[in-house]
Amino acid sequence: MNKLVSRLKGRSELGLAALLGAVGAIVILDALSLNVPYSQTDPVGPKTLPYIVGALLLVCAVLLAINVLRGGHGEAEEGEDVDLTHPTDWRTVLPLLGAFVLNIALIDTVGWVISGTLLFWGSVWALGSRRYVRDAVISVVMALGTFYGFYLGLGIMLPAGLLEGVL
Repeated sequence: MNKLVSRLKGRSELGLAALLGAVGAIVILDALSLNVPYSQTDPVGPKTLPYIVGALLLVCAVLLAINVLRGGHGEAEEGEDVDLTHPTDWRTVLPLLGAFVLNIALIDTVGWVISGTLLFWGSVWALGSRRYVRDAVISVVMALGTFYGFYLGLGIMLPAGLLEGVL
């Protein structure tokens, strides 16, 4: 047992490989339980993509585990804009978190366009922008763009909320 522990020491990436493998297996098992009526016009069917994604996750898990066991490891972050000696900037993180929580709380009531505008505007404010009018205009354009992008491009209707009948 001590040999195994000493051999695995410093190989935390194996945990990520295990997570990838578990997610891949769950995706494949979930795809197996899909109840899809047979259709001659669609030979591929809706089960194909989950099988492909699950298989790719399993392949990545195996390849990562092999790489780690052969001595490979992730490199430490050395980005030019990252200083690991500084603590977390909670004055940025908490308002960002607040913008996301506000979006989650309001999306069903007021709709995506309004809650998305607040999300986008609150995010740029938390990240330091103080051009309120410009940021508000860009936030409205982004919220409307994503609303219609989802509807027209993907066929997914986001909640309209208070703007039902206007959008």
